[in-house]
Amino acid sequence: MENIKLSIIVPVYNRPDEVSELLESLSKQTDKDFEVLIIEDGSSLRCEDVCKQYEGKLDIHYYFKPNSGRSETRNYGMDRASGNYFIIFDSDCIMPSEYIETVKRYLNEDYVDCYGGPDAADSSFNDMQKAISYAMTSMLTTGGIRGATKNVNKFSPRSFNMGISKEVYEKIGGYKNMIGEDIDLSFRIKEAGFKTRLFPEARVFHKRRVDLKKFFRQVNTFGKARILLNTLHPGTLKLVHMLPACFVIGNIFLVLAAIISLICRWTYWWIWLLPIAVYVLAIFVESYIRNKKLKIALMSIAACYSQLFGYGTGFINEFITRKASKKNQEELYK
Repeated sequence: MENIKLSIIVPVYNRPDEVSELLESLSKQTDKDFEVLIIEDGSSLRCEDVCKQYEGKLDIHYYFKPNSGRSETRNYGMDRASGNYFIIFDSDCIMPSEYIETVKRYLNEDYVDCYGGPDAADSSFNDMQKAISYAMTSMLTTGGIRGATKNVNKFSPRSFNMGISKEVYEKIGGYKNMIGEDIDLSFRIKEAGFKTRLFPEARVFHKRRVDLKKFFRQVNTFGKARILLNTLHPGTLKLVHMLPACFVIGNIFLVLAAIISLICRWTYWWIWLLPIAVYVLAIFVESYIRNKKLKIALMSIAACYSQLFGYGTGFINEFITRKASKKNQEELYK
């Protein structure tokens, strides 16, 4: 596609500090031929003043709208963008200076109507952010489905780092107001016959401002979303999506077996705990090799278990009750 004009769309809710960091990273891009649309979703802590500070550095446009959720907010931005290719970021992302240049290179070499890029932790992140980033990107937890693999069948672009053409938006519409809205959009794009691909070098630094409790709740929602997504797009549920649920059941079984064996005074009761110990050790070693810090390696164990138990219990709960799926389907089709 010739004459690609990029429009960056960022939904924001009460995150002026994050927007400042994001805009600062965009102002340092090696290729500055793009526009930025900041869509304030009914925030009480507005970022309008932050945006004004970058009016001379970026082609920036600020909009304020009543609160309606991130899906409608992203669509609101795409409706007002002047470009022919939309890039969607979360407000807690920071872009490497060559991000735009990298995306244009990929699109010019082999154009696709939808792409996604991976996320990583920047050196400036705190220890917990680095531990959570490890949990969300390690092959020991997500199996590579968040960008560690180049196999497009195992990768669906996510809205923290996702690009779609204007043609896609006009043909299939934007995000639906549902859990798992970005994966649903990816499925609809593929079902409509458009090409999607991972751009492995189009990486963003995802500065998740969460503690383990918030992280658990977030991934718990991801687990619930997988059941709804399979209802809307039959056959999209794969074995890798079920593994966290198996992990939860397996860990509970092993711990209970060890307790029962101990009560029964079996000499080798601890054998039941060996698989858990091996897995924990693998997390510790890989995280330490990646982050070069003992504290982060220890935190990564807690982050990985929060990630797997959060997703797994959400998946199991939704598989049994279908509560969230029924609620979301009522919203979609009312």
